[in-house]
Amino acid sequence: MSTVVEAQGVSKRYGDVAALDQVSFTLHENRIHGLLGRNGAGKTTLMQIMTGQNFASSGELTVFGERPYENEPVLSRVCFIKESLTYPQHFKVRHALEAARLLFPRWDEEFAQTLLADFRLPLNRKIRKLSRGMHSMLGIVIGLAARAPLTLFDEPYLGLDAVARHLFYDHLLTDYAEHPRTIVLSTHLIDEVGDLLENVLLLDQGRILLDTTAEELRGQVVTAAGPAAAVNEFAAGSEELHRETLGRYARATLRGRFGPAERDRAQQLGLDLEPVSLQDIVIRLTTARADGGSRPRPDRATDPGKEPIR
Repeated sequence: MSTVVEAQGVSKRYGDVAALDQVSFTLHENRIHGLLGRNGAGKTTLMQIMTGQNFASSGELTVFGERPYENEPVLSRVCFIKESLTYPQHFKVRHALEAARLLFPRWDEEFAQTLLADFRLPLNRKIRKLSRGMHSMLGIVIGLAARAPLTLFDEPYLGLDAVARHLFYDHLLTDYAEHPRTIVLSTHLIDEVGDLLENVLLLDQGRILLDTTAEELRGQVVTAAGPAAAVNEFAAGSEELHRETLGRYARATLRGRFGPAERDRAQQLGLDLEPVSLQDIVIRLTTARADGGSRPRPDRATDPGKEPIR
């Protein structure tokens, strides 16, 4: 599988503030990657470096094997749709589409027209007079119809109602299946896009907290619910991310390895193992770090193959 983006020890500082701190990861081609994290985690800064709109203070980041900054051959294969795209004051919707048609070699005009009709975007309306939702729709149309080999969406859904957002997800999945490319989605609507994501890159305070496939992540985190004593026994050796207790009943969100043997053991202890949504996993991981780390039980077994959250 070819590498599209590779980062090695990338840091970005603004004075005493580290927006990115020794970030290393690889994005492989033809995958949908989720770039997740809280506000101020460094997501937008990272995407700006990936798209040549910023540069690292230290470290190395390459896109298609080359540094993207002021690199026209690389940037012609990249489309970055961000939260608040700006256009010339006089531009109408059709002017933005005409510019995109010239800018992106793989532009699909027929697909663009289909998207315009589905989103009900008026071609001759000035962009500055569009509602916030329509402004977001225009960015989505350009991002999808460009069919750039590397396409990044940074919170492109602001102002969109639920119907418009699901139209976007449906078109994204359908077109991605027919025209595979590398897509990076950065969003706070994690539950809505959770089923779209194949890989998850979680940033927190400028550092990589998690870099794994969505499938592996879901298999690593469960909530054990039942008698508190049984939960305590089952949690031994796992990383405890969160706990709720009510009398003799407890619910603990655990990170570890939960194969058939562990699930049989939970059943023998009278526990229910509940799946955890991707959004809840992100919340538990980032809040555990904010609280000073996860809460392993005193008798936790050390797993040398898994790095603890710090």
